[in-house]
Amino acid sequence: MMSRSTKAWWQKPLRVIQPNLQVRDTDRIDPERLASQMKAMGANTIVFNVGGIYAWYPTQVKHHTVNEYLPSSFDLLQEVIEACHKHNIRFIARFDFSKAEDSVYLQRPEWFARQRSGEPVTIGGGRPGKWSLLMSTCINSAYRYEAVAAPVLKEVLGRYDIDGIFFNAPGYVACHCEGCRRKYKGIYGQELPEEAKAFASDWASVCMRDNMDHLYQLIKQTRAEVPMILYYNLYRDNLFDREQTTDMLCTEPQDILSLGHHHIPEFWKPALSMKLGRSLPERPVPFGIVHSSPGMDWRHTGLPPAEYRFWLSQIPAHGGSIWHSLTGIPDTIGDKRIIDVVSDFNHRVEKVETYMEDAVSVAQVALMWTADAAAEGWADGLINRQILFDVLLREQATPERLKPYKAVIFPEGVKLTEALMNAVTDYVKDGGYLLIEGALPDCRELCDLLGIADDVQPSEPLTAAYLRFEAGDNPLQKELEQTELIALRGKVVYTRPVGGRTRVLATLVPPFSPLDGVGAPPERASLPVTHTDLPLAVWSEAGKGRTMYLPFSLSHLINEYKLGEHYQLLSNAIHMALGEDSLLEVSHYQGLQVTAFVKNGSYAIHLVNGAGRRPLTNLLPLHELELRLRWNGQQVSEVRGLITGEQLRYEVKEGKLVIQVPRLNIWECVWIACE
Repeated sequence: MMSRSTKAWWQKPLRVIQPNLQVRDTDRIDPERLASQMKAMGANTIVFNVGGIYAWYPTQVKHHTVNEYLPSSFDLLQEVIEACHKHNIRFIARFDFSKAEDSVYLQRPEWFARQRSGEPVTIGGGRPGKWSLLMSTCINSAYRYEAVAAPVLKEVLGRYDIDGIFFNAPGYVACHCEGCRRKYKGIYGQELPEEAKAFASDWASVCMRDNMDHLYQLIKQTRAEVPMILYYNLYRDNLFDREQTTDMLCTEPQDILSLGHHHIPEFWKPALSMKLGRSLPERPVPFGIVHSSPGMDWRHTGLPPAEYRFWLSQIPAHGGSIWHSLTGIPDTIGDKRIIDVVSDFNHRVEKVETYMEDAVSVAQVALMWTADAAAEGWADGLINRQILFDVLLREQATPERLKPYKAVIFPEGVKLTEALMNAVTDYVKDGGYLLIEGALPDCRELCDLLGIADDVQPSEPLTAAYLRFEAGDNPLQKELEQTELIALRGKVVYTRPVGGRTRVLATLVPPFSPLDGVGAPPERASLPVTHTDLPLAVWSEAGKGRTMYLPFSLSHLINEYKLGEHYQLLSNAIHMALGEDSLLEVSHYQGLQVTAFVKNGSYAIHLVNGAGRRPLTNLLPLHELELRLRWNGQQVSEVRGLITGEQLRYEVKEGKLVIQVPRLNIWECVWIACE
């Protein structure tokens, strides 16, 4: 572990505020006042517009459009940087080369993205007011390389004492220009498809990687100490391409309420985004960028404060660094609730960040992240059942990475490579626990590992069907003892157990009626078949380890129906792996998020309260939470809520450190200091 004294500034805890600047408000920017406001709001880092669409300084680079509202009597950018440094605030320069004004297009049309028809890609053509048109630049054009982007970066790095560089909107926009056609054919040996959905799956990532690598090398050759920050995405992205071309990573788990209540983002979006970013070892913690607005179409107002606080709290609680994105500077923000929330939250983060610096997750479960609905369902279930877990990508599933976990989950649809099959086989036979669901890849080795025959067959979609718990001491039925059947829908995989080390814990009860007859008449509601030997949960031993195969999509049931028994089934399946070795048990509440980290033998346990109907409009406190941490006799010197400052009651009982949290508002970090 690197000592704090040898770390670069950007490897230490950061609280970032990005005031997204509006050109017409330029004359309202008072550098000293802005820096003082950022300091008062708890920032130790600012992200400020510098170049790209508009130059916020007197640029000498041709085709770099100057913000026409810049003052002529002084260098605004220079004075903002100096004011920030005076207040010990680091300055990150924001560049956006994704678009340019139509005046540039008219002079250099070859630099711009093209539709299939050959027309340029225009942004906001119907925008009211006296604005020039903006056009999307092509990521493979000279604009993003030697013509504009490179000389602008050299100019800024040579003239201004900036601390870091951030590229906004650096990704690929579908383009059919001649440059893209030539590059595509050179890489793939075929013509660029007319439909963007037919592009090679890695085309967008390759284009972004090439461009960012070029700019990254330029930055390092000019001023090696200046870090570069680049986006990653929870979906549709190549995390490994991103990490190869940057120093730090950020992501935007936006809470877009303007999509409407039926499309509200899942409550775990910031949590999963941070978990994915932390899956890269030996990297600075990822940034979570949270916009203050309920959508870009409503960017001049704020999120409901309770919702906003809940969304923000997930970033540090899951091991990330907070990055606030605001529209305008404090003096132009009309919704002052935003300033209050950001200020209060940053001061809470400041209480926690020292304890979280270099802390390591102690999750016992790994979820293979496939960026699809199946992985989302498992994440939802794990979070809502307060089960500690990390996410891993398929490429990260090496024997070394899997070994620390008590259980590994394969959602339906995991693509099984030979390397992954070998790694998971070794993991199980060495004592691990594999939990897998749904349709299986055609792989005899996997069937052998799961203790099932390889002649599996998928069913038709089933409705009005049930899962039956098999009698006896059945660990899958814990807290469901009063029901023998739980709801089932969707396809199942017909399989059969093989070998003497396999046990069937649940079976299929087939549909009693087609959907058009389930409600009438009740006189015909009898189950025609009350019991089959078609497995729905197969537990097996393999080497020193165990496997659990669910031949149906539990993740789909959780995503679609949110029934308590499906969450309980998931929890039971996981705790069959953890058993008495379960590290942490917490009072169960739907919407409560829990994470745990260790640092120098002491623990930081985060509790984030998302209980209630979203978007959250009121705070619904949770009372009398109990934490039960597996304990091996370490000497406890203190148990304290870092945010409230409250000393918490605790006792060691039956091998557990039992801690009482009398009240949880939005976010608390319980610090357990050990001598």
